Amino acid sequence: MNPEILPMDGQWLDEVVRIEQTAHSHPWAESLLRKPETKFGCNRVLVLNNQLIGYFFAQCVAGEASLLNIAVSPECQGKGYGKHLLQAFLDCMREAGGEEAWLEVRESNQAAIRLYEALGFNEFDRRYDYYPTVSGREDALIMSYWFE
Repeated sequence: MNPEILPMDGQWLDEVVRIEQTAHSHPWAESLLRKPETKFGCNRVLVLNNQLIGYFFAQCVAGEASLLNIAVSPECQGKGYGKHLLQAFLDCMREAGGEEAWLEVRESNQAAIRLYEALGFNEFDRRYDYYPTVSGREDALIMSYWFE
């Protein structure tokens, strides 16, 4: 069976919170994850056999698409689900009138950077000492994508 991209609704939120807490070293607050989608939002889940595999939070305002958060359950990483989610993000943003897409990523997250580059994102800039780490701070890479 193929994975499905579905709107993020209440039935998935407990699992979104679990994945967020296990997939990220510095996860979003649960209260933020449970906020309703905004007018310009596009929050989606990736489901396989009725099991939540991953999700993304995004928005598109005045042609500028932003990937705010994306995660794949740690036990499902490395199987192509991140690529599936990222492509769904791009499709959703294109449909919403996106002209360009932006994201930021920890410099140490080389697997994510390779995925973003494989789908057409390019490094645009850097935020120095942006993200907290266990031993200090690390840079955020700002990446951009132009819709054609």
